Amino acid sequence: MRTARFTLDPAFTVGEVNPRLFGSFVEHLGRCVYTGVFEPGHPAADEAGLRTDVLELVRELGVTTVRYPGGNFVSGYKWEDSVGPAEDRPRRLDLAWRSTETNRFGLSEYIDFLRKVGPQAEPMMAVNLGTRGVAEALELQEYANHPGGTALSEQRVAHGDKEPFGIRLWCLGNEMDGPWQTGHKTAEEYGRVAAETARAMRQIDPGVELVACGSSSQSMPTFAAWEATVLQETYDLVDHISLHAYYEPVDGDVDSFLASAVDMESFIENVVATCDHVGARLKSKKKINLSFDEWNVWYLSRWEEHAKAADPADWPEAPRLLEDNYSVLDAVVFGSLLIALLRHADRVTVACLAQLVNVIAPIMTEPGGPAWRQTTFFPFAQASRYGRGQVLDVRVDSPTYETKKYGETDLLHATAVRAEDGTVTVFAVNRGRDDALPLEVALHGLDLSSVVEHTVLADADPDARNTLAEPERVTPYPVEGTSLADGVLTAVLRPLSWNVIRLAPGDARPA
Repeated sequence: MRTARFTLDPAFTVGEVNPRLFGSFVEHLGRCVYTGVFEPGHPAADEAGLRTDVLELVRELGVTTVRYPGGNFVSGYKWEDSVGPAEDRPRRLDLAWRSTETNRFGLSEYIDFLRKVGPQAEPMMAVNLGTRGVAEALELQEYANHPGGTALSEQRVAHGDKEPFGIRLWCLGNEMDGPWQTGHKTAEEYGRVAAETARAMRQIDPGVELVACGSSSQSMPTFAAWEATVLQETYDLVDHISLHAYYEPVDGDVDSFLASAVDMESFIENVVATCDHVGARLKSKKKINLSFDEWNVWYLSRWEEHAKAADPADWPEAPRLLEDNYSVLDAVVFGSLLIALLRHADRVTVACLAQLVNVIAPIMTEPGGPAWRQTTFFPFAQASRYGRGQVLDVRVDSPTYETKKYGETDLLHATAVRAEDGTVTVFAVNRGRDDALPLEVALHGLDLSSVVEHTVLADADPDARNTLAEPERVTPYPVEGTSLADGVLTAVLRPLSWNVIRLAPGDARPA
């Protein structure tokens, strides 16, 4: 096997990693909320009904921004249903996921959850621009953020939340380009209501940060034209435009699945090009950043089959939906998607793993029982912990393999991040299923002297996964033999593997 190579030099960087890149997503979908983050009566529940075992795992995962309450759910969301005494809140039909929403967990509980996760957990609130509009968005903003002295802010105080919630980051609807979305709109229709909502929200608070809806995937027939039309209306009023992407193996094509990040990087670069084209046309010096606020491995075809078979008269509470159990193969693809986000940290300044608990999630729970880590938990936790600082420009010279969907593709997918203390972390995926991949990294001007550790997530069985019965079947483990000598890092990447290699200067004391 030919050796894969790249060079790291502090003079060549991509950009600074925004902590929001390690965000996640809590939607009223399946068991993400109920028996996920919130389960009154559980042995580990606190006085507010939040599962403390889940809180501990969320902290370990390193989640920052948490998007809420949807997702498709938000397009039927009445925020006022979710405030006040829980016993007085109405039960509603949720059209998005054909469920009954009890509203026992609402806006105040969401903020309480974030505060208990820790100061790094920032709210990212979505407003309903599907079945509602400008007036309701303003009412929610006033209730949540105004200190007091008005009807809505005093209502929040009366509900027990004296301090405002301080929500800075707001999504202007969700996937409004999708025909599945309640209140689906054309680009022209959405662009107009998004602009009106943004303008009004800035009248209350000029400092809010706003995310306009971009395309639900690069494969949408309206892709790029949608972004261009929406941004024509909103360019000076919003800060970010959203991207959503999910990946699964199609017709057993594992090789293309392993190369999913090729599509993700293309998606990012095409949206950047569209944003900058609109900016040039408007003669604006402003740059629109990207909010990749839904991404993951998701076996969507399984959900579609389930939805077809569902009883239209059945509206269950918190059913088991989208509870994909992730394998080592899935975790390697997942890690590659994280690498894609880091490689574009100059423009991707928000990203949200969808979702946080139970629903296509890194954390699983059993009602009344334990919580455990899926295989995808580990790449995210490691990237969040060690992927802070300047992303170094990585251009690989790699052996390739042939894929049906993307053509000739590099076996190596990699990035590197340099922290403030001079330590450098290399994140690397070997997409090869059969052979180890030798790696050499030339280190220029980085004053690195030692390999702190090399850990790998891999298994002889690519279908190995963590389950209720075997919650620790798959975990990262150390690799021996990785070395640094004469300014060259040498390693061997195991087949089908996610690798984290940490390097330090002589005077550093890395955590």
